[in-house]
Amino acid sequence: MTHHPRPRGPLAGRLVLDLSRALAGPHAAMMLGDLGARVIKIEAPGRGDDTRGWGPPFVGPEDARESTYFLSCNRNKESVTADLKSEAGRDLITRLVRRADVLVENFRPGVLDRLGFPVERLHELNPALVVLSISGFGHDGPEGGRAGYDQIAQGEAGLMSLTGEPGAPAKVGTPIADLLAGIFGATAVLAALLERESTGRGRVVRTSLLSSLIGIHSFQGTRWTVAGEVPRATGNQHPSIAPYGLFRCADGDIQLAAGSESLWRAVAQVTGLDPDDARFASNANRVTHRQELAALLEGVFATDSAARWLERLDAAGIPAGRVRGIDEVYQWEQTRQQGLVIDVEHSTLGTISLPGTPWSFDEEADEAAVHQAPPTLGEHDASVRAWLAATEAADRDTALASTLGSSK
Repeated sequence: MTHHPRPRGPLAGRLVLDLSRALAGPHAAMMLGDLGARVIKIEAPGRGDDTRGWGPPFVGPEDARESTYFLSCNRNKESVTADLKSEAGRDLITRLVRRADVLVENFRPGVLDRLGFPVERLHELNPALVVLSISGFGHDGPEGGRAGYDQIAQGEAGLMSLTGEPGAPAKVGTPIADLLAGIFGATAVLAALLERESTGRGRVVRTSLLSSLIGIHSFQGTRWTVAGEVPRATGNQHPSIAPYGLFRCADGDIQLAAGSESLWRAVAQVTGLDPDDARFASNANRVTHRQELAALLEGVFATDSAARWLERLDAAGIPAGRVRGIDEVYQWEQTRQQGLVIDVEHSTLGTISLPGTPWSFDEEADEAAVHQAPPTLGEHDASVRAWLAATEAADRDTALASTLGSSK
């Protein structure tokens, strides 16, 4: 398939070289592609990105199976195969680095150096290059060389101690460390590109799975750093606000959030509780007596269906909602109206639906025209190499014409 550069997006005209694999780096590169950059993904010949083998589920014909995991984080990219340990592979990377605006990598610290591309060499080839380097536990420090996988990082960064029921650590249901590292990395890349407009020079941006999770500790972090209190898991109830969480009704669950005193009084009125009960008269008291309050509320909610209670809560202006299955989310009209499901044409799978981008721009064209399907392995081997050869030849012609012109 021939690559047709996408003309739209704030990063249109930028080139991203994606040397990453698995999820954190690919997610960062995909975000840049979603914003309009051209992303060339380098994959190992024969096997490709690790996630091409992560499944089931796999989809497509038996001789061209695709991993849905890979499809989740590689749209808006071109796939080129190259062995980075070979002379030909290193030569290809050298030529692409000279033309790239951004390079994304998530090798273990030191691997890119051993492949012949330390930061000094990258900036010798292209002083304007912005390098995004993502590691598991940081690029230095006593454990900087550790391999990083999402669930390991969730445990080491304390997130699992805050998640699930008390005494039963649980991971988040998506690979949140990987995804956040990609998001934070892409955000910093945008800042580095903006800075480059005035300096003309690129920067190295570093982040890690560990730092991405500590970066979202939020009030749970300051509970310890400021108050000296060790946060613990509180299940589906908020540790600092009550009532705020999941409650059982006669036929299912609902969630509500009473984040202010006026909302608490509204909840009390709808459920028939006494808002001035000494146990519940302030948020601090309600948090202290969280379990008693939850039991009282569930006793009331058990008298009717979840749908009826949601109607009452909504009528009273109380934030509340269902707990939807993933299938329900993607069939929900609100999801579709927000452009959070996109259809793209895959070269072997045909039309497939993907989760959409979590932002939009005014006067944006329809998503189908903006996004490209994730590539098959090596799909753009010929087209990218042909483009690279043509642009290099054009550069040589321009340089020759300039030399001849100046000699007259």
